[in-house]
Amino acid sequence: MYLNSGYLNNSRVPFKDKSAPLIVGSCGTYRLLTRDRLPTKRPRGRLDYQLLYIASGKTHFYINGEDREVSAGHMVLYRPRQAQDYVYYGKDKPEVYWVHFTGSDVKNILKHYDIPIDDNVFYCGVASTYTYLFKEMINELQSCRVGFQELLTMYLRQVFLLIQRSRMEQKPSVSTYLQEEMENARRYFNEHYNENINIKEFAISRSMSVSWFLRNFKQVAGMSPMHYILITRINNAVSLLETTDYNVNEISTIVGYENPMYFSRLFKKQKGVSPTEYRKLLHDHSIEIP
Repeated sequence: MYLNSGYLNNSRVPFKDKSAPLIVGSCGTYRLLTRDRLPTKRPRGRLDYQLLYIASGKTHFYINGEDREVSAGHMVLYRPRQAQDYVYYGKDKPEVYWVHFTGSDVKNILKHYDIPIDDNVFYCGVASTYTYLFKEMINELQSCRVGFQELLTMYLRQVFLLIQRSRMEQKPSVSTYLQEEMENARRYFNEHYNENINIKEFAISRSMSVSWFLRNFKQVAGMSPMHYILITRINNAVSLLETTDYNVNEISTIVGYENPMYFSRLFKKQKGVSPTEYRKLLHDHSIEIP
């Protein structure tokens, strides 16, 4: 078995310390080379938090009476005083890194990084950066150089940040809720495109922050809400030019522009020709309409 570890103040006694928001108490790594199995049983848990990273192979954790096979790329988080029961088997070739930590604000810190406190096992991906950060924490605990405790906290926060990034990237790029809200927005804009739509008021009416709505509408539709409304107005103007005898002034009013000259400028910017020229080209059939 290969073991490399470091302990704060060279003490292996679990402790609870609220003198700082986040404190790293110990860190280490296991690799089974010759032993058949390495069990760990702590019926009453520990006073601190424990985070284990499965870098390679697989392990077995017994959580709430269930035998869970945990493979590489997963992490296991134990809360203080939570019963711990797990075993490593040599045939599974496990390589595991672990860190114990405590502090006055651990719950809020974990929540900030979107790390599940109640779900013990979660996927975080296999990355050499994780092993590097764990090794750096081990090194700092062993060397105790100037500022090592601050560096320990920074390294652990980097681990948390990588977990958060991985979990966010695992989520679908567009959630069902987001799809439904953006579809509702597009439907509303299509039905009311010729009215004076206030984007801020619309977002608030749907209980959305304006910035969130603007960002996600552009992600889904590929354009801002105002540009979407503009395109909808111009497309409807094109349809009216092609299928009705309304003059340009009337069409301008129908699609939502009180100023026909302003409407004509916007139309030309989008289509390359003015509304009047567009209709003339339709009648002439001499030039391809953009």
